[in-house]
Order: sequence, then C-alpha cells, then structure tokens
Amino acid sequence: MTRDEVLDIFRECGAMLEGHFILSSGLRSPIFLQKARVFQYAHQTEKLCKALAERIRAEVPGVTKVVSPAIGGIIPGYETARQLGVPALYTERVDGQFELRRGFEIAPDDVVVVVEDIVSTGLSIRECVAALQKIGANVAAAACLIDRSAGEAEVGVPLVSLIEFKVPAYPADQLPPELAAIPAVKPGSRGIQGVK
Repeated sequence: MTRDEVLDIFRECGAMLEGHFILSSGLRSPIFLQKARVFQYAHQTEKLCKALAERIRAEVPGVTKVVSPAIGGIIPGYETARQLGVPALYTERVDGQFELRRGFEIAPDDVVVVVEDIVSTGLSIRECVAALQKIGANVAAAACLIDRSAGEAEVGVPLVSLIEFKVPAYPADQLPPELAAIPAVKPGSRGIQGVK
C-alpha cells in the first residue's frame, strides 16, 4: 500500500483534519489524523492492517503475539493480529503505568510486536515496550500505521511503519504566526475542547 493510498483512506473517512491542534505530546500541529474516524469503518481498517501485517511478516519473522497500548492501539492491534493469525493482547494503565492485565500471558519464547495506530513521539510504545520487557517478554519490534516522526521517534525497539508522514509540530511557545492566529483544540479520546 502506497503513502497516497493510506492518506486517501484517511481523507475519505474525514480523518485528516486541518486547523490548530494540541497533540497528546503537548506539541501543536496544523494537521491532526483522527484515526477513530477510520476505525469506525471495518473494511478500511482491514485494508490498512492487512498491509501493515504484510510489512511485519517481511521484517519480523515468527511473530506469535501482538500487544497494543490501550486505548488507541486496541483496534489496529486486534486487526493486525487477525491478519497475522496470532492473539491480540493489550496493556492498560494502572496508576499511570502500562500493565498486562485481564489474564493475558506472554511466554518467554513468544515473539511479540507492539502495534500502535500513529506514532508522533513514540512515548506510548516506549512505555508499553518497557512494561512488557519488565515481565520478561521478547519484544522483537513495534509497528504503526503512520509514523508522524518520519523515523525520528525512539521507541526502544525497531519500528515498522506502513508509511511515514512528517507533519510539522511545534512547542506551544514557538508557534508560527499563521498557527498562533487560530484557536487551538485538543481532539482525540478526551473530546474536542477549545484551549487558549
């Protein structure tokens, strides 16, 4: 799947938003990829995750489990695992730290790939990888649909991405004038709220 094909799916689903957005990292950006708008369409999610699974197969042989950080990674993690024919697990936060719960188990000989939706700074993957390594998991790689950092994010293991899509992101005190002139909103799992 090409970069244009991936971005076209986001556009078709109304998931490529333009404006002034506060990312979960705290950085500001003129473009926000609202992946939840893509994930509401199973056939589009399947296309993306099938292509990601093919890339994972080519780069990480022998994957036996997919683990995703909750909540954003659960849907692409599940569908990518389905395409790979392996179980899909997820970590969730307990007192601010990712943990594997709900009876999920990883054996020492499992080959684990952490699957996330979109990577900007890599923080969620790093935290998920650290939680899995803490319990002795063999985390062979991480994977994402879109790497917004264009290879710059450090996730602690090799990162396989379906595409790289570098979008400018700025600290709040270093905004270009055209972005500073637009009211900021924080989209995503916490809802869209006006922010000054």
